[in-house]
Amino acid sequence: MKKRTISKKLILLCLLLAAGILCIMSPLRAHATDSDNDGDTDERTYAEEPGDAEDSGDVAAPNVGNTVTIALNNGNGSVNGALQIVLILTAISLLPFLLLTLTSFTRIIIVLHFTRQALNTQTAPPNMVLLGIALFLTIYIMSPVFGQIYNDAVVPLNNGEIETMEAFEAGVKPLREYMYPQTEVKDVSVFMQIAGYEDWSGEPDDVPLQVLIPSYVMSELRTAFIIGFLIYVPFLIIDMVVSSVLMSMGMMMLPPTTISMPFKILLFVLADGWNLIIVNLVKTFY
Repeated sequence: MKKRTISKKLILLCLLLAAGILCIMSPLRAHATDSDNDGDTDERTYAEEPGDAEDSGDVAAPNVGNTVTIALNNGNGSVNGALQIVLILTAISLLPFLLLTLTSFTRIIIVLHFTRQALNTQTAPPNMVLLGIALFLTIYIMSPVFGQIYNDAVVPLNNGEIETMEAFEAGVKPLREYMYPQTEVKDVSVFMQIAGYEDWSGEPDDVPLQVLIPSYVMSELRTAFIIGFLIYVPFLIIDMVVSSVLMSMGMMMLPPTTISMPFKILLFVLADGWNLIIVNLVKTFY
């Protein structure tokens, strides 16, 4: 109890000393720099009064020192520059989801995963390597689509030649032209019926985007699993042969996968497996 009383007195004494030092110190002052050496330290750090911009040229000029102005392409277009920046940042946050659903990434990563599982090499290649391969293959496959979107939508919007909705429609059109050939008609028909579009004419232009995207994803999953099954078949045969040989030799306690894995890798290397899988996988999109 005595120790607690002493510690409280020490804390109170320190607080009193700090208060006394603050009272003795002279007050601090901040002022602008006297740039013209005329003794006037009451100068402003901006060239003109804040808020007196009359056009986009005044906004772009280095005018204000105590305000922040965001401008994009000198204010051209129907959307304010700051709002466009907000929309761009929002689109960047949604980019992983768009990459998974609107591109060839889904099919590629599933097929590569099936290949690794069929080889039974556990973590070789690692997940990061598979993701990197799938990402760059996606960029390679989708580069014509991305280029068309940039030329037809982004450039005219920045130049103020088209409105925002026109830019959206122009940007979605190349994606629709890519996705619809990769989508099976039965998937589109099912989602059209679920959405209440009973009188679909069968034309691609009549399919809404909210129907085309899930139809495309379902078709990609089906195609990826079919390719994965075809990759699995030769390696499954090797497992069956090795298992039969081990049973005939009475080695039933020895795991067949341990013996078959070197033969799988040997077969894969001799057949130049990565070249066959990646090249033929890319050809499925053309």
